[in-house]
Amino acid sequence: MGMSSKQIAAIALVVPMLGACVHPGQYKKDLAETRSEIAQEKSERMSADSALKGDIESVKSDVTSLRSDLANLRQEYGAKISALESGMQFDMPVNFAFDDATVRDQDKAALDKFADVAKKYYGGSKITIEGFADPAGSQHYNLALSQRRADAVRDYLSSKGIDLSIVKTVGYGKTRLVNPGAQRDDAGAEENRRVTFVIETKGQATEAGKTTASIN
Repeated sequence: MGMSSKQIAAIALVVPMLGACVHPGQYKKDLAETRSEIAQEKSERMSADSALKGDIESVKSDVTSLRSDLANLRQEYGAKISALESGMQFDMPVNFAFDDATVRDQDKAALDKFADVAKKYYGGSKITIEGFADPAGSQHYNLALSQRRADAVRDYLSSKGIDLSIVKTVGYGKTRLVNPGAQRDDAGAEENRRVTFVIETKGQATEAGKTTASIN
């Protein structure tokens, strides 16, 4: 049976198309473009991997440096540093004379080091300075006295470059005593007249600050 004119026309249309699909020159061009795209994707992936590796190494370096500085605060200045759910707490050996809110000269080196650590690793994080008093005197008076102590330390840290906009002070009076009952010239009373620091790092700190374990 012979083909109809419509069938012959369809074959005539398809044959050139098939020929175009398998044309050697076009095949080589498509293959070359595919290889080029694969090579470019591979190069981009390797660059991304290299950048990520660099970021990881940088974080590791920051963590190592932070641990060293915190250990120095602990060993050289007697600080007690612990991790809180929302950040870090620094119990620094910064104490006060009886019924006084003046930052003592012997405590300035510890405050200087704390300021350096806060600026280097916790930039932008909120710092709360907590002031305390010994049990002597009324609750009302000691709340005001402990507030003045926290404010005095805030002002000193400001002179060392700490941004006051991120600092909060609060006085707790004769609560949370280190040595219950010790007051005035009693042994251990000075430890009740103190300040502590809380740096709120949750959602704000550097990666190094977030991953640092507590140092007690």
